[in-house]
Amino acid sequence: MEEQILIPHLFRTEYRKIVSVLCYLFGIEHIEVAEDIVSDTFLAATELWSMQGVPENPTAWLYTVAKNKTKNYLKRNSLFKQTISAEIKYNMPKTEEIEVDLSVKNINDSQLAMMFTVCNPGISNEAQISLALNLLCGFGIQEIADAFLTNKEVVYKRINRAKEKLKTDSIKIEQPSLLQINDRLETVLTTLYLLFSEGYYSTSYTTIVRKDLCTEAMRLTYLLIENETTNKPAVNALLSLMFFHSSRFDARTSENGETILYQHQDETLWDSDFIDKGTYFLNRASSGVQVSKYHLEAGIAYWHTQKQDTSEKWESILQFYDQLLILEYSPIAALNRTFAFSKTNSKEQAIIEAEKLQLNDNPFYYSLLGKLYTDLDTTKAIRHYEIALRLTKSKADRSIIVKNIGLLRR
Repeated sequence: MEEQILIPHLFRTEYRKIVSVLCYLFGIEHIEVAEDIVSDTFLAATELWSMQGVPENPTAWLYTVAKNKTKNYLKRNSLFKQTISAEIKYNMPKTEEIEVDLSVKNINDSQLAMMFTVCNPGISNEAQISLALNLLCGFGIQEIADAFLTNKEVVYKRINRAKEKLKTDSIKIEQPSLLQINDRLETVLTTLYLLFSEGYYSTSYTTIVRKDLCTEAMRLTYLLIENETTNKPAVNALLSLMFFHSSRFDARTSENGETILYQHQDETLWDSDFIDKGTYFLNRASSGVQVSKYHLEAGIAYWHTQKQDTSEKWESILQFYDQLLILEYSPIAALNRTFAFSKTNSKEQAIIEAEKLQLNDNPFYYSLLGKLYTDLDTTKAIRHYEIALRLTKSKADRSIIVKNIGLLRR
């Protein structure tokens, strides 16, 4: 039984590391070779461990077998070995034997290089996230499909198109130069932000998968912070934002899987350690003169970890939203700003602000209007909630809306 639990865990944590190292060694055009070797390694573990038992150091066993399988593949495919030898990374020692370096440093270097390769502006956002989940996080096709609420065929095509694009454009897997960091760090951060959001805001799948998405996004963001050349204020701000949001993860859903709105959350379930870490990285993000959207969103998220309903809290949140909308307009941000506006002014004034947005196909727009009209005009509140109910596709959101309509009718 031990190997049935251990192997899936190791697949999640080690598959991505070995694949990154082999891709870094072979080049993006041989990505399937790297994946096949690592898949064979885990297949061997599944077969042998079930008969002989789990080895004393399972991770070391996997690394040794992966190295041996790589060497055997190179021996059997002399042409492939010649090609690899000719194109071998310039920073690797020129020896007769191609060495598979699975040291912590080389794994981190490989994953950093892969991150900047995967997060290529020439690939769509959805394809970037899918490829990042697959190569950098060890997620299977079915898990990615579940996260995106789509089917395996869609994800499979998305990943294959992304790989072909990287091959066609002859994208090199290499440590990012300062120029590449300046040019592509924003794309990398956007992908990590979307990856985190996919886990944090999706309410339609299991808590385990959602948490894994958030954890992987945080792990990859921290990888950027550990590297001196990518340890920028915006990266620290993004990690701060992730910690603040994650601190309330367990309080957001009930035992039945129903969403618990912010004002009803049990703050004793908030993770104080994560809040402290969020504050730490937000302080680190304060160096420099440039303010990114991640700084502003982290500021908003910080105030949401302060449960007291004070005027200072909502004034601060409103100011952050005002700056965020100037920096990068978003209808959802504008909608969230309206709620903060209702807290600092009045519901009547907030309704005027909300109706200016005219987000007529957005269920959150009508849910907000329903909330604002509550205690002012019950008929209008119910009517807006009913429109939201018709528009929403989320079971969790539908449950909340139905509950609100029921309270108003009573």
